[in-house]
Amino acid sequence: MYKIFSELKKAEKICLDSQKPIKVALLGDTATQFLNIALKGTAKTEGLNLEIFEADFGQISRQIMDISSEYYEFNADYTIIFESTHKLLNQYYKSSDSAKDFADNKIKYIEDLYDTIQSRTKSRIIYFNFPVIDHKIFGSFSNKVESSFNFQINKLNYLLSFEVAMNKNNFFIADLISIQNKWGRNFMFAPSIYTNTEMVLSIDALPIVAHSVFSIISSLEGKFKKCLILDLDNTVWGGIIGDDGLEKIQIGNLGIGKAFTEFQYWVKALQKRGIILAVCSKNDEEKAKEPFEKHPDMVLKLDDIAVFMANWENKADNIRKIQSILNIGFDSMVFLDDNPFERNLVRENLPEVCVPELPKDPAEYLEYLYGLNLFETANFSENDTERTKQYQVEAQRVADLESFTNVEAFLKSMNMISDVQSFNNFSKPRISQLTQRSNQFNLRTVRYTEQEIDLLIASDKHHTISFTLEDKYGDNGLICVIVLEEQDKETLFIDTWLMSCRVLKRGMEYFTLNTISDLAKKLGYTYLIGEYIPTAKNQMVKNHYENLGFMGKNDKWILNVNDYQPKDVYIKNKL
Repeated sequence: MYKIFSELKKAEKICLDSQKPIKVALLGDTATQFLNIALKGTAKTEGLNLEIFEADFGQISRQIMDISSEYYEFNADYTIIFESTHKLLNQYYKSSDSAKDFADNKIKYIEDLYDTIQSRTKSRIIYFNFPVIDHKIFGSFSNKVESSFNFQINKLNYLLSFEVAMNKNNFFIADLISIQNKWGRNFMFAPSIYTNTEMVLSIDALPIVAHSVFSIISSLEGKFKKCLILDLDNTVWGGIIGDDGLEKIQIGNLGIGKAFTEFQYWVKALQKRGIILAVCSKNDEEKAKEPFEKHPDMVLKLDDIAVFMANWENKADNIRKIQSILNIGFDSMVFLDDNPFERNLVRENLPEVCVPELPKDPAEYLEYLYGLNLFETANFSENDTERTKQYQVEAQRVADLESFTNVEAFLKSMNMISDVQSFNNFSKPRISQLTQRSNQFNLRTVRYTEQEIDLLIASDKHHTISFTLEDKYGDNGLICVIVLEEQDKETLFIDTWLMSCRVLKRGMEYFTLNTISDLAKKLGYTYLIGEYIPTAKNQMVKNHYENLGFMGKNDKWILNVNDYQPKDVYIKNKL
């Protein structure tokens, strides 16, 4: 699914003028002109526009340490720092007297770059790790020689992950090591090109590296895959359950069954990480569920599946039904099916859904999918592990709603309760994640890191509110985030209003406004000011403030809280 460099070069010229560009600074110690082109082309094929400032190579320290540099004038949203292993080796040769401290000294340098950037900007930093150059000074024995380059570079990569990335907000690693492991050093690096052009990455490798870097940016911008939809026969197991029967489908540790079992373990790991699993299979539902319930070698169980859709209807229509239950964008879905006809059917009818071209041999499924890196993420919280249960509960709610002739009666029957609190250290990870993930019900689409949330908590000019929601079916967890900013002694500006789409049509927006209005009155404010900033995904809230009774003025929406009459809702505050 990777495009070749010439295709990315053409894609770079696509016009996306209507879209506000994402500002990226590219700093390298080797030539980065072609990486620049590949990044822009990759972004535009994915519908995003990158404006890139590319510094002359070898200018990393000057650009970052000099407050008057072009880098700071550019004011980047993202800073990509590409230091190559080749230049690192030259630094190592010059530090022979302190070779044992080489990795520690380099980490200190990287931390100084990070601290300087963070003290002056809000830019997120993407830093490449270092693939090994095995220059055979000690051979395999280098792993026991602390002063060897191989030992030091392994140590450096370890420290980069566990000392820097783990402990620094806004710091992310572009995993060049994994790319070289997958594609091979001879594919990644051409000595003659490096010698003549100072370009470390080969032309063929550039699209893969650019895709990896862009995936990080895309996930931080809230554009990433949330759901994996699975066909069953010859995708999750070998054979056809309706024809072969339970005993003859292929899973387990023998023959090709091993490939399906390992595939299931990978899918299970994604589910534990928070990826929503759904089934879309042409089968009788009872027969399709039988392996999940009865086969001793099945890794996946029914409890792992959020939505199970097995019937004889069109798969594109079934995916539409899955989407309506999950209430997520089609572009956040991945559909895996061994059948080329079904893949093409979904591609033609639902072009936003990602449909990988699975290899014919199931033994190759995993390596192919590993290489695509479909499920890049920029954050993780313990709440992610509960996502499947939450969507299973939502599917039950949808089914029960259909049995009610009166929506109000259904809402009353749900016994909804919300825990309303200011941001705190316990809710901070989930709040940060929700700002990164929410695209549809998000009025201004402001993203916050945990570090930035700490600043909001400590600010005298901001008021923060988080909302959970639970009902008779289960706990939805934290589902709504509000950030209010004081503009003057009479006015609060709604900097952030976002909500999980899982809780739409339950009156949560009215409950939220009741809460905000009540808080504003208690604090002595008269006006609430709202703003809607349109994006490609948040059209559903275009009329949000108007529907709530705000009056439009100069692209803003104004509500006098003293005139506001609280809305009737069926949600109680957990006090």
